[in-house]
Amino acid sequence: MSARLLDGKAAAARIRDELQPLVKRFREARGRAPGLGIVLAGDDPASAVYVRNKMALAEKVGLRADLERLPTSAPVDDVLAIVTRLNASPDHDGILVQSPLPAGMGADAEQRVFDAIDARKDVDGLTTTNVGLLVQKRPSLVSCTPAGIIRLLAIERVSIAGAHAVVVGRSDIVGKPMALLLLHCDATVTLAHSRTPELATVCRGADILVTAAGQAGLIRREYVKPGAVVVDVGMNRVTDPAVAAGLFPEGDRRLELFRSNGSVLVGDVQPEVEQVAGALTPVPGGVGPLTVAMLMSNVLQAAGALDGARAPTG
Repeated sequence: MSARLLDGKAAAARIRDELQPLVKRFREARGRAPGLGIVLAGDDPASAVYVRNKMALAEKVGLRADLERLPTSAPVDDVLAIVTRLNASPDHDGILVQSPLPAGMGADAEQRVFDAIDARKDVDGLTTTNVGLLVQKRPSLVSCTPAGIIRLLAIERVSIAGAHAVVVGRSDIVGKPMALLLLHCDATVTLAHSRTPELATVCRGADILVTAAGQAGLIRREYVKPGAVVVDVGMNRVTDPAVAAGLFPEGDRRLELFRSNGSVLVGDVQPEVEQVAGALTPVPGGVGPLTVAMLMSNVLQAAGALDGARAPTG
């Protein structure tokens, strides 16, 4: 018996449809569209794809999205200058600096940039102000991927209250805020990571398992309680034939895709988990579309476009 697939694309489309009339109302009241300023530094191909997807959805929703590009050789001060300008801009309600920044900007570049963003325009939810509000259960702007997962679980009528949730991964952008959001929804939460002993045993205790470790095939069948809800945040591009052969059995369409293209995009969860889990997000098409949709929601929130209107819920 295969797991029920949790359709992130459909959920993202639902969020988009809910946001469009709010954008229209905002435009009529303010004489402009809510605005997003995006900063892209360097030539990372994945970052370019992510930014292109964000700008495409912004256009569909009716938002203004302006892209500021910088070369790989640019110093971090150039990014900070753009952030300072966007902070003061009356036309930009949200600011997003695409991560990662080029290594040449310095090990502390991203933290310096995040610290410079006006918390009221921090649509990634990464400033100390917004993280602190989330910790205190007073969330304002919340990291988009965790917020999207909570929304997906609500849409799919997955009960969180009273469940044991395990989050694998402790990043500031996914793991930590995910654990906090689940906790605030009355789950009992375990935050696991690369140093967690007996990881399989810890994961097998989860009613809801969220994995954001960034390691292809980490979560195997024995890591998952039968019937558990598994949310796969991992986005890993496999280029090694041996790794692909270890993930997919002969005849699997994804193995054929790898042989045709020389690579395949997979999550942290091995395909065999489909036979154990009760519900599972696919990769691609699961969490990714939700992340972009919740970014648009955050822009509207930062603009005040959700004031007096029901914020999108499950």
